[in-house]
This record gives sequence, C-alpha cells and structure tokens, in this order.
Amino acid sequence: MATRARVRAPELIGKGGWLNTGGKELTLADLRGKCVVVDFWTFCCINCLHVLDELRELEEKHSDTVVIIGVHSPKFVHEAEHQAVVDAVERYQVHHPVLDDPELATWKQYAVRAWPTLVVIDPEGYVVAQHAGEGHAHAIEKLVEELEATHAAKGTLRRGDGPYVPPEPVATDLRFPGKALLLPSGNLLVSDTTRNQLVELEPDGESVVRRIGDGQFNEPQGLALLPDGRVAVADTVHHAIRAYDPGSGAIEVLAGTGKQWWQGSPTSGPALDVALSSPWDVAWWGDKLWIAMAGVHQLWTYDPATGTVEAAAGTTNEGLVDGPAAEAWFAQPSGLAATEERLWIADSETSAVRWIDHDLVVHTAVGTGLFDFGHRDGDAGQALLQHPLGVTALPDGSVAVSDTYNHALRRFDPTSGEVTTLATDVREPSDAVLVGDDIVVVESARHRLTRLRLPEEAVRVEAVAHRTQRAATDVAAGTLRLDVVFRAPAGQKLDTRYGPSTRLLVSATPPELLIGGEGAGTDLTRELEIDPAVAEGVLHVSAMAASCDDDPANEYPACHVHQQDWGVPVRVSAEGTSRLPLVLAGMDEA
Repeated sequence: MATRARVRAPELIGKGGWLNTGGKELTLADLRGKCVVVDFWTFCCINCLHVLDELRELEEKHSDTVVIIGVHSPKFVHEAEHQAVVDAVERYQVHHPVLDDPELATWKQYAVRAWPTLVVIDPEGYVVAQHAGEGHAHAIEKLVEELEATHAAKGTLRRGDGPYVPPEPVATDLRFPGKALLLPSGNLLVSDTTRNQLVELEPDGESVVRRIGDGQFNEPQGLALLPDGRVAVADTVHHAIRAYDPGSGAIEVLAGTGKQWWQGSPTSGPALDVALSSPWDVAWWGDKLWIAMAGVHQLWTYDPATGTVEAAAGTTNEGLVDGPAAEAWFAQPSGLAATEERLWIADSETSAVRWIDHDLVVHTAVGTGLFDFGHRDGDAGQALLQHPLGVTALPDGSVAVSDTYNHALRRFDPTSGEVTTLATDVREPSDAVLVGDDIVVVESARHRLTRLRLPEEAVRVEAVAHRTQRAATDVAAGTLRLDVVFRAPAGQKLDTRYGPSTRLLVSATPPELLIGGEGAGTDLTRELEIDPAVAEGVLHVSAMAASCDDDPANEYPACHVHQQDWGVPVRVSAEGTSRLPLVLAGMDEA
C-alpha cells in the first residue's frame, strides 16, 4: 500500500507581526523539537473563543513539549487593525504567541476554510492532523502523547519552556467592560469582563463603589433587573445565568450546569439541569428572562415561576432567516433590549438588528447576512453595520445600536425606516444605557463608560461597504461532491449506540445556488447540484460527529462531540472543482 507523502508545514507569516513573544519574530525553525498546535482564529467568532478555553488544559498540562500558536485571521475589517488584535489577546486572556495575519497569508498557505481550525505540526516540522470547529481538545491531547513518545524515542523532542512572554499588566478601574445596567439607586452596574467581576459605580460612571465576585464569574457580560430586585447576569464562560442581590450581596446560579451545551443535549427542562452555551446578554420581557445564547445562535428563556429554561427561537444554524421563531436563524445574538411590543436583538455575525414580536415571529430591521457589513446610513434596506454587540431602546420607539466594529453609536427608527449615526469615535462600544436625557456608552476597548447627550441631529459619515476577505472557491456547475472528512481519533470509534453518530446539514445563499442536495442527513458525503445560472453564492455546511473511547475494558467510555459550521464562498466557473473537501478531523487523503 502506498505511503501518504508527508507534508512540510508552511512558514508562519503575517504583516501584523507577533504578540506575546517579547518582541521576537518566530519561525517554524524556532519551534523545531516541539509539538505545535496552530490555532486559526478571529476574535469575533464565538466558536474560536470556545476553542481558546478548550486548549487551556492542554496548554498547561504539556507546557514543556507543546507550543500553541494563534494565527489571527480576520473576518471583519476592524479585526485587521493591529491594535484590535492586541486588545483581543488581552481581553480573552490568550497565554501563547499570536501571529497577526491581517491579509490571511498563512490562512491561505494552510488552505484553511473555517474559523476555528487547528493544525498539529510534529517536532520535525510536518503537518500530522487538521481539525475544524470545536470539541477536538481530547483528540489533540491523545495525538500529542503519541508524538511525545515517538519523538522522545527518536531524540527529536525538545523539552523546556516555550516562547510565550506575557505582556505587562495595565492598571485601570475597568478592563474591557461588557454591559451596563442602571440600578434603582442611581448607581451603574458594569460587567468587568476580563477581570471576571461586576463593578458598581457612582452615578458619575467613574467612582468605584464596590467590586462583586471573587471567583464566581468568568467573563460576565449581560445584566438585567429581575422583578424581585435582583440582577440576572450572563456568566458567559461559565455557561450559566446567575442572580446577584444588590442588597445582600448574595450570588446564586439560576440556570446552567457549568458545562457547554452540545448538539443532542436537552433544550428544555429544570434550569439547573440543562446546559447553556455562552449566554451573552439577558433581558426581562413577557414575564420571562430572555437569553441571547451566542454559542448556539439561539434565544432561550428562563421562567422563574417554574424554574425552567427552554430554547425559544433559532435552530442552531448560523445565518439570517426570518419567520416563526422555531424556524429562524441567528448568528451570535449578543445584545437584547425589551420594549412593550418588541424584543430587539443585536445579531452580531450578520451585522444585523432584528426583533421578535409577541406572536414569536422574527423580523430583520437592518442587515443582509453573514458576509456584508460596513458603515452606511440611510434606508434600512441598504444600511450597513459592522458586528454590533448591543442595542438600547430609546423613549421615542427607536433603538440605539452599539455598532462595535465601526466604533460608533447608530440609531434605527422603525417609523421612518432610517438608520443614522449618533456618535463616532467610541472605541468598540458593546452596550449603552439611558440615564435621564443622556446615554452612557460602554467603551469596551477604552475601558470606561462615556456619557453622551443624545443628539437632535445625526452625525454625517462617509458611507463604506465591505465584504468578507476570503477568496471564493471555484466550483463546477452540475454535480459537486461534498466530502466532510472525519477520522475518529486514535483510541476512539464512532458512537453508534443510539443511531447514526454523524449529521450533515447543507443550505445556500442564495437558495437558488443549489438545485439539489440541500437539507439534513447523516452521511458526511453528499452530491450537490449547482445551478449554472447562478454566478456565485455561499454554501452553508454544518457537520457533527460523535466518537467514544474504544476500550473494551472500560464499561463507561467517555464520548466526545466534534462539530463545525462552514460558510464557503463559491464562484461557479467552467474550470471549477467537482469536489469540495471540508476537514472536520483528520487529513484529506483523497
């Protein structure tokens, strides 16, 4: 049988340079002798943030043999700004070297198609595995243990400290604050996300009254007043909703198990028995606490009367689809604001403002999809935002939008259907709260709250429109074979005890791109039919595979879920490929 050729890892290059190395420019030669895990990520991506957390244990346990290298590969224009990457590395507590690759040079060299993607390089500099999506840390650790043993025996393993050099800490009262809330006392409560605390400030928005939380929170975000006077807190990285009592100081868990929700897990039931996934914001609406569940692209509710949670809107598919709540698609909903008639939603990855009514129908006010964004005012049908994280209801029925990656505060007026700009030069605004006639903006990347007078006239800005930078894949019209590559990691097998262990969902934007092959199934290979009359579009592919430890002596084998969503820009051409491989885990050997 022919032996598969070994693939030498391409060099790591990026115009933004290196972070967390003390100023040193790294090359693969510097890493020879180490097991290297290259993490292609971008800081807007919730799945990338999940993987950062998944890798922490591996990073600590194998610190003398493993070097994790983050390659920051931007989706949005703002993410290509070097200072924004510097901020994100601190904000998300990335404790390994990061290459800032604003032009996607290394992404292209490694033929990466999705965020996040992990590539494993052995101590001799060869690529030995590739994984897309979440849930691969266990498999990578097993591979690392094999590489350690093999290369220790060959004498090609080098132990010792890696190239990580931590940056100097900076003293500020807040560090990357997330959301804010006006308390009945007139004080302001702020989620101090990077410091894992809540901070109560005096009405001036600057003087610290108290800090809340000593190990209870992990990157908290959204805050909402409950009818009983407590504050609901979206404890994002703990995958939980907590309640804080400003009177007594007590903190308790309302919902979540502390574990991340995976496909196939319950989506309703007793609140403390159901897993959540990166809750990012909360709002009280319709006698329930609504939760922007960014990690699974859904809205959930918590009912304090019954102590239960349930998925209320969204299918877990990522995109922009309106209609009945159970059929709608969201993309990292990250901000909520309640009015009597509507629940407003900042849907960050589609750069959209959306709303849900009391009939549980989802509508889009501003935004067109995953790949179009920018800063353009005017009629909502053609206006553009860039990754908004917050939305605030205003007294006149309009909403202020924290247009995060445009560093702007925008306004949508449902009466006129117009989008305007209220303020610019607010650095990565993530939320805003009304205080009298003023609006207090959370300037996350300036580590402060900024009080603005709501202007009577909008600010004029030059219109800018963008599309994602990723190059389109040329595909042939007619039959296109889609292969999602999944190889069960060493020591594991597909888990078929309860039926098929794999799932594949395919759709397209525009829908006319696909004549056939769309929909759900269990086979990871599928023949798609591409319409030659459609010049270009995006294939949306969602795949999941479950594998379990394959040890007959183990009565209760551990099981692992691997999942990823791809949005693949394609261009239909006569010279295009008739096969589209997407690697979930393993190597494409076809």
